[in-house]
Amino acid sequence: MEQRRYERRRARGYLVGCVVAVLLWSVASAQIRYSISEEVNEGTVVGNIAKDLGLDKSTLRDRKYRIVSSNADPLFHVNQNDGVLYVSRKIDREEVCTQSMSTCLIHLKTVLENPLEVHYVVVEVLDINDHSPSFPDKEKRLEISESVLPGARFQLKPSRDQDSGHFSVQQYKLSHNDHFRLEVRDKGEDGKIPILVLQKSLDREAAGSNSLVLTALDGGKPPKTGSMNIVVNVLDVNDNTPVFSKDIYSVTLSENAPVGTTVVQVNATDLDEGQNGEVYYSFGNSVSNQLFKLFDINTATGEILVKGLIDYEKKDKYEIEIEASDKGLAPLTTEKSVIIQIVDVNDNAPVIEVTSFSSSIPEDSRPGTTVALISVNDLDSGLNGKVICSLGDDIPFVLSPSLQDKMYSLVTKSPLDREKQSHYHVTITAKDAGQPPLSSEKTISVVVSDVNDNSPEFLTSPYTFYVTEANDPGTSVFSVKAFDRDETENALISYHIVRDGSNENKVTSFLNINTESGDILALKSFDFETLKTFQFRVVATDSGTPSLSSNVTVNVFILDQNDNAPVILYPVSSNGSAEGVEEIPRNVNAGHLVTKVRAYDADIGYNGWLLFSLQEVTDHSLFGLDRYTGRIRTLRSFTETDEAEHKLVILVKDNGNVSLSATATVIVKVVEPKEAFAAADVKSATNDEEDNNVTFYLMITLGSVSTLFLISIIVLIAMQCSKSTDYTSKYLQETNYDGTLCHSIQYRSGDKRYMLVGPRMSVGSTIVPGSHANTLMLPDRRTPGESLLQAKGPTADWRYSASLRAGGVMQSSVHMEESSVMQGAQGVLVQNWPTASSAANAEGGEVSPPMGAGVDSNSWHFRYGAGGPGAPPQHLKPGNVPPEAFIIPGSPAIISIRQNQGGEDDKSDFITFGKKEEAKKKKKKKKEKKDKKDKGKDDGDE
Repeated sequence: MEQRRYERRRARGYLVGCVVAVLLWSVASAQIRYSISEEVNEGTVVGNIAKDLGLDKSTLRDRKYRIVSSNADPLFHVNQNDGVLYVSRKIDREEVCTQSMSTCLIHLKTVLENPLEVHYVVVEVLDINDHSPSFPDKEKRLEISESVLPGARFQLKPSRDQDSGHFSVQQYKLSHNDHFRLEVRDKGEDGKIPILVLQKSLDREAAGSNSLVLTALDGGKPPKTGSMNIVVNVLDVNDNTPVFSKDIYSVTLSENAPVGTTVVQVNATDLDEGQNGEVYYSFGNSVSNQLFKLFDINTATGEILVKGLIDYEKKDKYEIEIEASDKGLAPLTTEKSVIIQIVDVNDNAPVIEVTSFSSSIPEDSRPGTTVALISVNDLDSGLNGKVICSLGDDIPFVLSPSLQDKMYSLVTKSPLDREKQSHYHVTITAKDAGQPPLSSEKTISVVVSDVNDNSPEFLTSPYTFYVTEANDPGTSVFSVKAFDRDETENALISYHIVRDGSNENKVTSFLNINTESGDILALKSFDFETLKTFQFRVVATDSGTPSLSSNVTVNVFILDQNDNAPVILYPVSSNGSAEGVEEIPRNVNAGHLVTKVRAYDADIGYNGWLLFSLQEVTDHSLFGLDRYTGRIRTLRSFTETDEAEHKLVILVKDNGNVSLSATATVIVKVVEPKEAFAAADVKSATNDEEDNNVTFYLMITLGSVSTLFLISIIVLIAMQCSKSTDYTSKYLQETNYDGTLCHSIQYRSGDKRYMLVGPRMSVGSTIVPGSHANTLMLPDRRTPGESLLQAKGPTADWRYSASLRAGGVMQSSVHMEESSVMQGAQGVLVQNWPTASSAANAEGGEVSPPMGAGVDSNSWHFRYGAGGPGAPPQHLKPGNVPPEAFIIPGSPAIISIRQNQGGEDDKSDFITFGKKEEAKKKKKKKKEKKDKKDKGKDDGDE
C-alpha cells in the first residue's frame, strides 16, 4: 500500500511541473531601455515603465509588480502605484561597470503576477568627468648609468583614468630638465604610453640624481590631471681614480718599536660611489718580501703597522710603495711612496770577539806576552756605539789598546806561577756610552802551562824509620815519598839511593829502592846486636828537561826483638855448663848470701830485663832467691836435721812478649866451719885468678868503647859544622846511636853545677828552664829568633853497651828495675828514662868534670822510683834535690856536683854519687876475705 501511495504522489508531482512550464511559456515578454547619468541623486526618475509597456497602473499593486534582483542593495526600485522607475542610491559608473570602459548597461527584470509577466528593462549609465588621471606609483625611480649615451629610451607606466571616452587621459606633460624629453605612444584601447628619452649624458659626479614630474591630463573641461614624481638615480661608473691627501709621506720610527705600532696612516679618496668609490690600501708590487715581514697595512684605514722587529743596524731607512684602489669592476689604482726613517736606540750590547787566542801560555812568559787579540764591536751608532773595555781585578793580565779602532791585546802584566794558579778565567767587560748603557762580558780560560821550575820535595826531611830486626829479606821495610809541584813529565819522579862506596854507606849495598814508588827493600835481615843505626841518602829526580832533583837523609834505627835467650855468666863449670858448687858453713844465720846468679841478655828493654826464679829446690824453707838480683840467701839457720847438700835450679827468663829463658844449677854444700874456711881460701885464690882474667877483658872492652866514642864525637862535630844553617832536626836523633851511656848534661842550681850522665844525645842539646817545668830542648837553627823545638828523649829501648856488661865488673845480671823521670812544661811529653840495676857494689865508673854551661835547676821537678811509667812518682821541690835523686839506679851513671864555680875544675870540687870505683872494690874484697874467716862466704861476690 505504501508503495502505491508513493508512486501516486510522484505522478502527481510530475503533472504539476508540466502545468507550470506550460504557463510560463505562455507568459508574454517585453524589453525597454532607459539612460541616466551617473552620480544622480537618490529618487531621480529613470522612466515610467507601466506607461511605456502599456500596463494598467491599477493592477500593479495587486499583481505585486517588482524588480527581481539578487543584490541586497539594489540601484533601482519601481513604484507599484504608478509603475515609475526610481534611482535607489547614487550610481558610480566606474564602480558598477568595472569591466566595461565604453558603455555601462544595467539589466533589470520586472515581474508581474497573476498572470505572471516578466519585462526586461535596460538602464544605460552615462559617464561624467568625475575622476582624475592617476599613475600606479606616486614616485617612480629610475637608475640610469652615467655611461648611457643620449637617445636612450625609458618607457614609463601610463596613467589611468576611470572615466571613459573623452574624459579619459588625453595627454602627458614632463617637467623641464636638461637631460630628458617626453614621447607618448598611443596604443588604442591600452591608452597612451609615456616614454622618457635621454637627450644629454648624465654625470653622477655633477648630479647624482634628477627629479622629474610627469603630468597626465584627461579631456574634461577643465581637464583633470594626475602627476607622478620621477627620480632618476644616476648610476656610477668607475671613471675616477683614488687621490691621496698628501703628495709626500715621510715619518720617523724608533727601532724595536712594539708590534702593532702605527707608523703612519695614509688617506686617499675616490669621487665615485659605492664600490667604485670605496678605497682599499695595499703594498705595491715593488715591495720586497722582507718588508712584508716588517710592516703591515690596514686595507680599510690605510694605517701602516709594525709587524716585525725593526732593527736600525740592519737598515736605517725604508721606502714603501702604497697602492690605493677602488672596488669597481675594473678597479682604478693610485700609488704613493711612504719614506720611513729609523731612529737608532741603544739596543745592542757590545760584541766581544776573540780573533786570536793562545789557550796555553808557559809560566815563564815575560810580562807583556800577548795572550789573545780582542775585537769589540757595537752595532749602534753615535754614543750608543762607543765602547769602553775593562778586565776583572786580581789577574795578571791587562788589555792593551791597538792602533786599529776597537782592537785590544790581552797581555801579561806580571810573572806567572802555575803552581800558585794554573787556570785563569779572564772576564772581559765591554760597556757602551748609551743611556742606559749596555754591557757584555766574555770569559776566556787561560791555561798556564808547566815549566820544570820546581825540584821534587820530600814529605819530610830527614826521614827517620824504625825497623825491627830480623826482618824478611826482599820485603819493603819503609818508603820515602816526594812530590813535585810541576805536572805531567815534570812531576814524574824517580828515586835512587846514593851509593858512594864509603865504609859508612856499605849498608846501602843491601838496600834497593823502587824507582817509581820510593819503596825501599832490605835485601838482608838486620841484626840489632850487630847494627843499631845507619844513614843514607835518597835522591828524587823529575823527568823534566832539564831534570831537577833533591835528596833527603834517611836515618834508620834498628829496633830490638827478643831474639836472644839469657846467657848464664855465673855459675859456669869448666865444661861450659851452667853449674856451680857453693859451700857454706852450717852456722850461718838467716839472710846469709850464698851466692849470686849472674846472667846476660843481648836484647834491650823488656827483652833484656831478666827475672830469676827457683825452678827446683830441695827445701823451700831454707833458701830464698831475689827475683831481680839473682841473689840466693838463707831464709833460716841450718839445723842438724838439714841435709848436707842441696840442689837449686834457677830459671832465668826475660820479659819479652815471648820470653826466652835459661837455667843454672847451684849445688849448695853445708860444711863445718873449719872445712869451709879451708875451702874458702882455695876458692878465693881461684876466684882472684878468675877476676883478674875478667878484669883484663873488661879493660880491653872499655878501651875500645872509649875509642869508638871519641871517634863518634869527632865525626858528629864535623857533621854539625858542615851542615847548612837552614837545616834543623826536629828530634834529638843520633845517627850513630849504640845505646851506651856516653853523654853528660850539665845544669846549675845556685852556686852548684850538676852533670847528669845518661844515654847519648845530640851535640848542642841542653836543658832549658821554663815557667813551670822544663823539658829537654834543642835550639832551632833555621832562622835566628825562632822558638825552640821540643827535644825527643831516649826511648825505652836504650840499654848498656856490651862493653859495660862484659868482663868481671858486669858479673851480675842487668835488668830494668827503676826509672828516673824528667817532667816538662804543661802539655809537653813527660819522658821516662829507663834505668838498670846491678847487685855488685864494686861496679862504678869515673866521670870527667863538666864541660858545658849549666842551667838553673830550681825550675826542674824530678821524679824517681821503682816501676814503669805507670808507677806513682815522687816529687821533689826545686832547690831541694838530694844527690841520690840524680843517680840512675843499677847503672854506672855518676852525678857529679861541683861546689866551687870559680877557677879551674878540680876533683876536690866535685861530690861524686854512684857506685864505688873498681879499685876500691877490689881492696875491700881482699880486706873482707881476711876479716871473715868465720862467716863462710865473702861478700865481695856481690
